[in-house]
Amino acid sequence: MRVVLDTNILARASYSPTGPAGECLDRLRDPAHVLVLSTFLVDELDRVLRYPRMQRLHGLTDQEIDDYVRDVGQAAVIVPTSSSTTGVVTTDPDDDPVIATAEGGNADVICTRDRHLHHADVVDYCRQLAIEVLTDVELLQRLRPTP
Repeated sequence: MRVVLDTNILARASYSPTGPAGECLDRLRDPAHVLVLSTFLVDELDRVLRYPRMQRLHGLTDQEIDDYVRDVGQAAVIVPTSSSTTGVVTTDPDDDPVIATAEGGNADVICTRDRHLHHADVVDYCRQLAIEVLTDVELLQRLRPTP
């Protein structure tokens, strides 16, 4: 499965590696799956992790943030994003690069907790491209082995 983990999932994984977001990231390191990111998402992750409120949550030093962002980037296939993917997320156009990453990376899933990306219009757009929009908990149901 080819999966885009949105910045909010990657940020949660930094301070809760045993929670659903952390487990998603860990399971996507399995060679059966592909973590798909773009330079936009990697740069956004670096920026978000440095917000004071985020630093209070994760408690990482600047060096630990650098290491985490580097490790996430190295675990992923980094794809270019198309500037033609605009106007998809009308409730928050800043989220269009997430859609562009999924399109550029031929992703099967966008994993996010962002309500704008779960909006019916966005989900319908993604469905037309055979991309599902799932939360981390929903993705885990797919990634965990069945008994």
